[in-house]
Amino acid sequence: MEVISKNNDIYILDEKEFVPKNIFENGQAFRWDKVNNGYNIVAGKYFAHVRKLNESEVKSFGNYKDVVIIENGGTLDDYESFWRNYFDMDRDYFKLRKSFMEMDDNLRKACEFGVGLRVLKQDLLEMIISFIISANNQIPRIKSSIEKICELVGDKIYSRDGKDYYAFPSLEQLSNLTEEVLTDYARVGYRAKYLVNTIKMLKDNEVSLDKVRLLPYEEAHKELCKLQGVGPKVADCILLFGDSRDEAFPVDTWVIKFMNEYYVDNVKSMKKIKKAGAKIFKDKAGLAQQYLFFYARENKVGVKKRG
Repeated sequence: MEVISKNNDIYILDEKEFVPKNIFENGQAFRWDKVNNGYNIVAGKYFAHVRKLNESEVKSFGNYKDVVIIENGGTLDDYESFWRNYFDMDRDYFKLRKSFMEMDDNLRKACEFGVGLRVLKQDLLEMIISFIISANNQIPRIKSSIEKICELVGDKIYSRDGKDYYAFPSLEQLSNLTEEVLTDYARVGYRAKYLVNTIKMLKDNEVSLDKVRLLPYEEAHKELCKLQGVGPKVADCILLFGDSRDEAFPVDTWVIKFMNEYYVDNVKSMKKIKKAGAKIFKDKAGLAQQYLFFYARENKVGVKKRG
């Protein structure tokens, strides 16, 4: 793999394990919009358009067959300081998938289907707020609510086609939100109270993000569950996507379906499903979950009986 920068765009050359659809449309991130053949995203202080170059465009890069462009991504310094970590570029996803595919046929099929999926390394505070909003909610509404919160108190970072884009707010900025504005404008519903109380707890250091980052997984999970609106599943999402805890195993209805389809018999308890996932996939449980979740949701796994 090689990375170059030209005219404020970043090109990732010869990286087959990078498919934007499989990265953004798997439930781990909410600040994206599908536009033409790519994705407008807001990440950190950046607004960018991420896509794979088509066959005619790739020809200009010589013998390379796979080229991803991060339009408006900046310079090589921007890649090194942000995008490299954000897209988890130091992990060998080919090697990861190969190790998973050797475990069993179900995981093999999921990993073959999910080529190019990467687990993003996102901001911990953003994940806390985002996944509190996500509980019992639909993707379009989640995305809309987060965007409105960013418009309300975030810093404007870019304008394009008459639209302004905003960075995710700091804790200090979030503390200016009220239940009323979260309900009436951001339309988060009953979650408004959870958000206001959680933001206050974080601001008052009742739950410390620095402490969460240092704690072992189980203790970090318990710490996050002190926050209003954060249950076991939401805490695991926060830890997997916001703190790179590979062992975190979020359990939702799709996870229950594929676990019952492939690995357990008639188990509906989220706690027992999580325990089974940890036993089977060990310290990479969250990564295996992402391939299986993506495959199960896209292929409606769990509709027919396991044979």
